[in-house]
Amino acid sequence: MKITRFETFLANAGLRNYLFIRLTTDTGLTGVGEATLEWQEKTVQTLCHEWLEARLLGRDPFDIERITGYLVRDQYQGGSTVMTAISGAEVALWDLVGKACRQPVYKLLGGRYHACLPAYANGWYGGAQIPADFAELARGVVGRGYRAMKFDPFGVAWKDLSRDELAQSIECVAKVREAVGPEVGLMIEFHGRLSAGSAIEAMRLLEPYAPAWCEEPVSPERVELLAEVKRQSRLTVAAGERLMTEADFQRMIQLRAVDVVQMDICHCGGILTSKKIAALAAMNDVRVAPHCSIGPVALAAALHFDIGTPNFMIQEAFGEFDVPWRNHLVSGRSFLHNGEFQLTDEPGLGVELDLETIAAHPYVAHAFPGLWDATWSTNLTQNE
Repeated sequence: MKITRFETFLANAGLRNYLFIRLTTDTGLTGVGEATLEWQEKTVQTLCHEWLEARLLGRDPFDIERITGYLVRDQYQGGSTVMTAISGAEVALWDLVGKACRQPVYKLLGGRYHACLPAYANGWYGGAQIPADFAELARGVVGRGYRAMKFDPFGVAWKDLSRDELAQSIECVAKVREAVGPEVGLMIEFHGRLSAGSAIEAMRLLEPYAPAWCEEPVSPERVELLAEVKRQSRLTVAAGERLMTEADFQRMIQLRAVDVVQMDICHCGGILTSKKIAALAAMNDVRVAPHCSIGPVALAAALHFDIGTPNFMIQEAFGEFDVPWRNHLVSGRSFLHNGEFQLTDEPGLGVELDLETIAAHPYVAHAFPGLWDATWSTNLTQNE
């Protein structure tokens, strides 16, 4: 079996444009992956065709380790754009292999470890301006069956917070905790906004509200600084979505800079690389909770990783707070039920692209505002 065709498809989903990859073989099988990268979707698409396509055509899709290893070697300069392209193709290779073997991908990775996959909601707080708004929307999240949720209470802060800004942020968390009760997990998203000193102060003030974790309290590339913040706080620290290589994760884990590793499967090299990172984390008594803020194919890949990974903790879920046509991009498929994910035993990833729906929602330039644009949280969801 050889790969004979390489295609990419762009589709708009409100604040994001999703970039999908489809590989076709000489046997007629197709495999799908996702190479979405916020603000850089067209750049990744160009790289896919100018560089990646020629390196995949004619290859046996079963040779995933060899293909991916050579791609990582040959790209030479590194960075999120090329690693996202490689990751998307790697996921499509796994989908092909699963279909060829007539098995779900997770069974080819070691089989099922977890009976079910808990989800935490993200994207739910669009439009919230004051603590009372966050609290009201959080009640709605719990009403959907979620037992955990993530949100950024820090507005457009950069490095330091004024006394009033800090008080408003902590009040936001306090109101959400009051609204949802003590048993619901609250993941506090910092988006790498703060300096070490500000992050430590904010985390100290968050302690009474028992967050499940504090995510990216400082810039993600500063893993030594992240380790210092973790040492000075009693709260759980999570990070990793913006790391791109196995070496980056090895350094972060070895420094014990986090309690929870959040690799993004569609940015860090794909499913197989993520399994290697998870094994390294497990040897250091660290859990994993894959980041996934993009589309439905990326989510499917994460779920196949999750279900067979012993130190998996919880999976991010945007699906119910995304645009209404999200699931129609993959023929209406959703794995989410009452706050948790459930996988079936369909071959491959269990999703297929719906090209008519994709064509009906073309690429939109500048869809996602910057995280330091005051409109970013107001427009977090676009469900119209």
